[in-house]
Amino acid sequence: MYRRVNVSEPYEESLEDMDDRDSIYLDTISVASEAINRRSLTLSRQTIYHSAEDLYEENAGLNEEDEFDGPAPVPTTKISPAAAALTGNSLTKYCDVPGKNDEVSALLIKQKQTITYSQWKARTWRRFQDGERSVDFVLSYLGDDPDPINAEKREAFQRNLMSEGLDLEIEKNQRIHFVKIHAPVEVLCRFCEILKMKMPIKKIEGSEDIIQEEFHLLDEMKSFFGKPFEFVKLDPNLFPERNNELRAEFSREKSYLFDTDRPDFFSPDVRIAVVNFILERQRFGNDKEQSVGIEKLLTDGVYSNAYPLHDGDLKTPDSQRYLLLNEWASVKQWIRHQPLDNIRDYFGARIALYFAWLGFYTHMLIPAAIVGLFCFLYGVATLFSNQISEDICSAGKSIIMCPQCDAKCDYWYLSETCLYSRFAHLIDNNITVFFACFMSIWAVVYLELWKRHSAKIIHRWGLTGFCHQAEHARPQYLARLQSAKKKKFNVVTQTLEPSVPFWQKKFPMYIVSFSVIFLFIFLAVAAVFGVIIYRMSTTTTRNLYGNTDSMSYKIMVTPVTAALLNLVVITIMNHVYDYLAVFLTNLEYKRTQTEYDESLTLKIYLFQFVNYYSSIFYIAFLKGKFVGYPAKYNRIFKLRQEECSPGGCLMELCIQLVIIMVGKQALNAVMEMAVPFLIKTYNTIRNKFVQTTEEDDGDKLICCSQWTEDYKLLAWSSRGLFDDYLEMIIQYGFITIFVVAFPLAPLFALLNNIFEMRLDAKKFLKFYRRPVPKRVKDIGVWYNIMNILVRIAVVSSAFIIAFSSNFIPRLVYMLSVNPDKTDVGYLNHTLAYFNTSDFQEGTAPLQTNFVNVTMCRYPEYRNPPWADRPYKRPLIYWHILAARLAFLVVFQNVVGAVQMLVAWAVPDEPRHLRDRIKREEYLTREIIIEQERLKSAGGKTPVATVPNGGVKVEDGTEVRQRTRKNSADST
Repeated sequence: MYRRVNVSEPYEESLEDMDDRDSIYLDTISVASEAINRRSLTLSRQTIYHSAEDLYEENAGLNEEDEFDGPAPVPTTKISPAAAALTGNSLTKYCDVPGKNDEVSALLIKQKQTITYSQWKARTWRRFQDGERSVDFVLSYLGDDPDPINAEKREAFQRNLMSEGLDLEIEKNQRIHFVKIHAPVEVLCRFCEILKMKMPIKKIEGSEDIIQEEFHLLDEMKSFFGKPFEFVKLDPNLFPERNNELRAEFSREKSYLFDTDRPDFFSPDVRIAVVNFILERQRFGNDKEQSVGIEKLLTDGVYSNAYPLHDGDLKTPDSQRYLLLNEWASVKQWIRHQPLDNIRDYFGARIALYFAWLGFYTHMLIPAAIVGLFCFLYGVATLFSNQISEDICSAGKSIIMCPQCDAKCDYWYLSETCLYSRFAHLIDNNITVFFACFMSIWAVVYLELWKRHSAKIIHRWGLTGFCHQAEHARPQYLARLQSAKKKKFNVVTQTLEPSVPFWQKKFPMYIVSFSVIFLFIFLAVAAVFGVIIYRMSTTTTRNLYGNTDSMSYKIMVTPVTAALLNLVVITIMNHVYDYLAVFLTNLEYKRTQTEYDESLTLKIYLFQFVNYYSSIFYIAFLKGKFVGYPAKYNRIFKLRQEECSPGGCLMELCIQLVIIMVGKQALNAVMEMAVPFLIKTYNTIRNKFVQTTEEDDGDKLICCSQWTEDYKLLAWSSRGLFDDYLEMIIQYGFITIFVVAFPLAPLFALLNNIFEMRLDAKKFLKFYRRPVPKRVKDIGVWYNIMNILVRIAVVSSAFIIAFSSNFIPRLVYMLSVNPDKTDVGYLNHTLAYFNTSDFQEGTAPLQTNFVNVTMCRYPEYRNPPWADRPYKRPLIYWHILAARLAFLVVFQNVVGAVQMLVAWAVPDEPRHLRDRIKREEYLTREIIIEQERLKSAGGKTPVATVPNGGVKVEDGTEVRQRTRKNSADST
């Protein structure tokens, strides 16, 4: 799209086909007057449009980095005295001057400057008009806003921003006006101190090797066995390994620690965070409670958008955005590690930690997926040697089963479930218990190793010790408590903050919130109950209309349609509840943004947990457990309860799990990429091509800078990564709580996450505006949720194995019933007899294809009709129940003990990391002590360095010089 245009060769494209940025570039190059013969040259609001007709053809085109010079023609528009006064690269700071870009473009032509395209773009693409100051943040609003009150608010807000020391520059040459904001060094220093940011201190020799290298067996093994997998590592030429940096909390009084004159000392994420902090807390009116912050201005329509800038477009090779898009967000790079430090520099710690967690979680899924695949392949290998399915397929041809519904249903042969029983064996086999134990222990190992891994990452990013109490209060919180008389002292921020009365304000809001939450949870359960009623009524409905489908068809199709219906209900209720949860959280008095996010997270996840898992819990723990028997069925609304097949309900649980889990992931993947793409495409078409008449041409937004390019992107949601975390945590629940029913769940999760990670990265880089960086020390409440899910998973796995599978009844039969200690005859043992003459009135089949049926079978442990106590529970039923309860106790205690042992054995932080933190604190403290001593003595001596981590001042006095061994001992 970008190309060099030789002024002496014809411009063969029509004016309509000319790209806006081509036209922009033609504005800034010097044009040789003797080599051009233009019919017209007109200046628009921002660009010089060339008619490109009858161009004089001379020489061949220039190369990409060829220079342009020579005298320039006098532009057809007049240049104001202000612009004529500009010389060289210096442009006076101005505010609210329309048409300035036109004058600068004309001035560059008049001054005959020699520049290349890349030089021009670097100078103007994301900078102020002086070409020196970078644009850290942008506000936009409609230029034709008819409301004078909005104009007054903007003027007051911008005046207050400048009083804070920010540089502003307003661009008014299109229908969308842009306010460009730059934070000078003085402002950055002041607010870095207020925000207590940890910044890198001046280099101290020895900081790269703070702790003496020791032999670690685990590290050596990782290094040795990792050599065949070198190809998964990042390219060191593109992502060089970074040296260790000592960091300290920024203080202007300790300026000797920090090299603030270094051009890259204040990284873009720091600059953006500082400007955003000012914008969120700046006033714009007399109303103390309502006239605070950019969020309020955006809600009221005073500004249309507020966003930081990406560091280049998608085609700028030297930009960090381009590098990340091609080397990280590309699906082709799915096997490589993630450049977490670069992601942190670009997006901030919050988003970078999400990708670090997602990558670690995906890697930990590899062993779980391998074991799950092995269990599934074991089921495939033993598919035709399973005694239960073989008995169903062979002996089942002579076993007549009782009807599935009243009156309209006929008897059926057990062999009709042959296919179903073979599929059930794939997930309910001899190693199901082993897989359940493995996944329960895997879940704990994963959480413990993540704590260690995240501790190293957080320390590398300078966020060790960051706490929520150090986080400043939300402007919305302070605005609501503006009139509060009671104050409390924050020991971390050393400031007085308003205190919220618990019983008068907080408690009523909690009552309202949780009342509404439990109401919606009840509605979610009611929706699941409705699906259950649908499932119970389908069998009767089919026979009412004379449907003669096979029993296998009914067993398979009814769960599938019910699961799809449940998925639709889940999706609809999620959208409704999300809006309500945000409203309820806004009513609560949450001091910090972290507290606000965690409260919102708990509300939504609690509902999502019930919404997604309730139908699965029903199949796993309730279906077929309280059916009754043909002479006395337990009914709901006069409908018989659902029954499990002779092979158990585990296969149906698997079907429900696959449809909800895989269906949800597929739907989310499509929505996450399709919706942003469609919205961005719509914005591009609307901003670029929607124009009805020649007079309306000004409505066309010309993309001539980074802020106009980013304007058409999607705004970053205030909920940020919530939906992405929620999707993964729900997936985590599926693969832990119900993994027994679907051994391939970790494999499907692994495949999904490989693409999810790259697609999320592409989505953030390509379709969304750059988010404001946030500091975090962990993944927040999501870790606690996963920890709770691990405990639930142990209980769930125990109950599923004990009550939904054939493991315990089959084991009891082999040990106490069959003298051969085999499962031969187990199928017949699980089926009870029923005398057809004992049917309740109106429940026996009205029409039947069977002749002289006196006995039918049903899957239950009950006495036969000829026993002394017909249809009552036999002794073997109580033996099996006792075995099931014993298995619950043993499984939970054994697995729970192993989990606690793993959690105890794996420390939250590696020992060498603790030593490093102590050593860094020691070095920083020694520097401060010596510099303060020199300052008190009247000297002003800069820091220098000496070998082995010692610190030396300019006059040669050594502050502290120790050997590496003694330094290690001191820690």
